Amino acid sequence: MDLDSVPTRRPSPGLMPPRDGAPPPKRSGRLHRARAAVAAALPGTGAVAGVLLALAALGAMIGEPVLIPSLAASAAVLHHTPTLPTAQPRTVVGAHLLGAAAGYAVLAAAPSSPWSAALAGGLTFAATSLARTPHSPACATAVVVVLQTPAPARFVPLLLGATVMLVLGGLAASRLNGAAPRYPVRWW
Repeated sequence: MDLDSVPTRRPSPGLMPPRDGAPPPKRSGRLHRARAAVAAALPGTGAVAGVLLALAALGAMIGEPVLIPSLAASAAVLHHTPTLPTAQPRTVVGAHLLGAAAGYAVLAAAPSSPWSAALAGGLTFAATSLARTPHSPACATAVVVVLQTPAPARFVPLLLGATVMLVLGGLAASRLNGAAPRYPVRWW
């Protein structure tokens, strides 16, 4: 058997070393798309985590829970979809305050229970729709108010401050990341 008659394996095109003077092959495929997705997600992830950590730190310093689940959801909405109406400052701040008001209104009429929490969530949805401030995480704020029954004199100012911090975090992230869409689209 002659060595020239044995078929040799040809390297696949993506694995061939570049020839002198030839540009390297372009990256394509899943790995490149995955790396690009991770690189695109890092600034927003850092901004969301930073604001949420600041809220947690503030709560630890003053001995009050400032970080509640609905605020984490708001941070995600604000940073994933900063140009949508649901992420604008008036909507984020106003909807959470309406959610707290609905929660306290339900507590004034009924005891804390899963049924009254569900009612408060529904009332928040109605109130935010009527006020043209639709922000679904605010429904969770109403549920938190009913199930946890925080003192309004402490909870409402903390909620206001926390939502303002979320908005300022979104503003800062938008200005620091030149590739990100401008936030906010409108203030009111």
